[in-house]
Amino acid sequence: MLAQIVLFDGFDLLDAIAPYEVLNAAGSFANDALKVELVTAEGARLVPSGIGGLEIHTSGKLDPERANIIIIPGAAGEVSGEEPDTIPAILARAAETELINLVRLGMNKPDLLTVTVCGGSLLLAMGGLLNGRYAVTHHLGMDVLGATGAVPITARVVDDGNLITGGGVTSGLDVALYIVEREFGPRIAHEVERLFEYERRGTVWCAKGLAPIGANHHPNSDIKSTIDVPSTETSRITPDYFDSSVFDGTWNITISTPIGKQFIVAQISTKNGSIQGSAEQNGEISKFIDPIITGNRMTWTQHITKPMSLKLKFEATVEGNKMDGVAKAGVLPSSKLIGERIVITEDEKVNP
Repeated sequence: MLAQIVLFDGFDLLDAIAPYEVLNAAGSFANDALKVELVTAEGARLVPSGIGGLEIHTSGKLDPERANIIIIPGAAGEVSGEEPDTIPAILARAAETELINLVRLGMNKPDLLTVTVCGGSLLLAMGGLLNGRYAVTHHLGMDVLGATGAVPITARVVDDGNLITGGGVTSGLDVALYIVEREFGPRIAHEVERLFEYERRGTVWCAKGLAPIGANHHPNSDIKSTIDVPSTETSRITPDYFDSSVFDGTWNITISTPIGKQFIVAQISTKNGSIQGSAEQNGEISKFIDPIITGNRMTWTQHITKPMSLKLKFEATVEGNKMDGVAKAGVLPSSKLIGERIVITEDEKVNP
């Protein structure tokens, strides 16, 4: 059996090294039945970590055709801000490499196990790979995880079949020991625990058995937003408006994110007091969810796929043909939004 741990520029050392040591020890106790490699999406190279730039040498390229287990660590850096060394910026750069496509190939193989530690689940989620999947990440990133379309579960380790995710940085130990127990049995896992003088923390969550009565999912999970409280693509405006609003028309909108500017074309219309909105980005069209207009202020939620898969919450105001606002997802830095109306509806011409 082969486990490949995938490194990228800015990765967190403990996220990667803890599983590496645990799995290597397990391989020794299991008569070399498990081999472990450090790899990248590009091939063998020195990879700078996010901890003081310490470099780790990798031996080859991620290969989902060879690997039985793929492990993705998180990033190390500042939690928020607009600098290039923030965790969101590091993860976004990693998502633009071949890593996401290679992991996607692996996740399409039912007999291959994909594993993440800490922010590694956010990396896959930002690449659109965890939509509808149960997962966990560092507690500071749970809101963002839910905004990507994953279903956040507050647990140390979450088992979702061919996907296993771990929470905070030190969860790499618990995740790796759970993999050992799942693949080689409790005696090998126990022997590794004895060697490391470490006992696993927490219960491994999986969608089996009786569901607890009255249990609440994470407030940003898709279970709550799309099942418990269904979202709609139309919404009523305040009583001041009926068949038109100051937002009606076609808009060129620029969203300035920490990793670059994004451009969308939005269509907004009002009929019988209901708002309908959509945005086109790189040929993909997504509908506004729960749009609400109060005076010259509008809020809505929208799923975007570029530069990463996220469900963003928007708030904007209009003055004449200019739009100004912000887009926000969890602890990610707010992104500035500016827009210019390029087409005015007939109703807006009549009622400017």
